[in-house]
Amino acid sequence: MTEFVLVAGAWLGSWAWDEVVPELRAVGHGAHALTLSGLADKQGVAAGQQTHVQDIVGEIERLDLRDVVLVGHSYSGIPVGQAAERIGDRLAHAVFVDSNVPVDGESFLSAWPSGRAMVEASMAANDGFWAPLTEADYEGQGLTDEQIARIVAGATPHPGATLSEPAVLARPLGGLPATYIKCLLDGDEPMDDVAELLKSEHWRLVEMDTGHWPMFSQPRELARILLGCAGAP
Repeated sequence: MTEFVLVAGAWLGSWAWDEVVPELRAVGHGAHALTLSGLADKQGVAAGQQTHVQDIVGEIERLDLRDVVLVGHSYSGIPVGQAAERIGDRLAHAVFVDSNVPVDGESFLSAWPSGRAMVEASMAANDGFWAPLTEADYEGQGLTDEQIARIVAGATPHPGATLSEPAVLARPLGGLPATYIKCLLDGDEPMDDVAELLKSEHWRLVEMDTGHWPMFSQPRELARILLGCAGAP
């Protein structure tokens, strides 16, 4: 049995996977959706990026999970990539859902120069937190009005320290068995750091014809892709 550990991106919590988890469990796998410190039901908990890495590693160790498919969406690809390295032989496969990837010594913000000023302005105006997106920001991403309303209603401010703290990697991510899911409504091509990793024989690319939040827009299709990663080399 594969154990899926699912971590959603900025502003979101474990609830973001509510339509994916049943699909994974229906065929006999374990599925564990995780809320990172400072978000959703863990609002008020102080968090930096390494806190988020430890959230993931700690949960896998606490539940003594093996044969783990570790899934990171958007921002969470950064802590997930670091956690994937640290859990050793517990990891079966890492999946990055239209996500950022960690680069040793780089932060979320330093690796996104075009967006840095916008995020830092939001943090300055919101006591150090990155304010959630508005309904208009989700247009063109393959979401229904109801899905957008659900995301906006559940989103919570994202702790800024997690965005400015640098990633720590002992070795290149290209050596890990991994799948990168590119959501085409959010851009046709993976970012440069991802494109470099996809040159590795251990990484593969899967495309989805939807936007940046496929756990809402196409949960069954996303689950099908994730199931295909169970037992993948």
